[in-house]
Amino acid sequence: MPKTTKSGKAKQDELPSTLQKSDAKAQRTFAKTHDAAAEEYGEGERAHRVAYNALKHSYEKVGDHWEPKDQRGPSDERAESGGPNPSGESHEGVDANASKKHLLDVARRLDISGRSTMTKDELVSAIEKANRRASARNR
Repeated sequence: MPKTTKSGKAKQDELPSTLQKSDAKAQRTFAKTHDAAAEEYGEGERAHRVAYNALKHSYEKVGDHWEPKDQRGPSDERAESGGPNPSGESHEGVDANASKKHLLDVARRLDISGRSTMTKDELVSAIEKANRRASARNR
């Protein structure tokens, strides 16, 4: 089912809940990429994966919404490998390639306790967990 209107705007009721709380550009990026992928591959999981991968190049998930990244590019090992059979771990929208300082800032905004003593990998995992909780709570 198309995620955009004839004028190119994202259909709010067709978007995932985390995108409904995000800015219009994030919604358009996801919706237009999804529609193009659905046309190419058919409606389903593959179209959703393609749309989320496009979104993750410009946005990162913070709590229950998506925010623009400081620098465009792949967000994790899986996005870097790309292709039909990507390898590596996905970090559910967390920009694992960001600096530790940025991850600490995100963790502070999400009120993650013990963040100052965490390694970069631990921060990524804690942010993933906090994002899942925030998304579930706000559905």
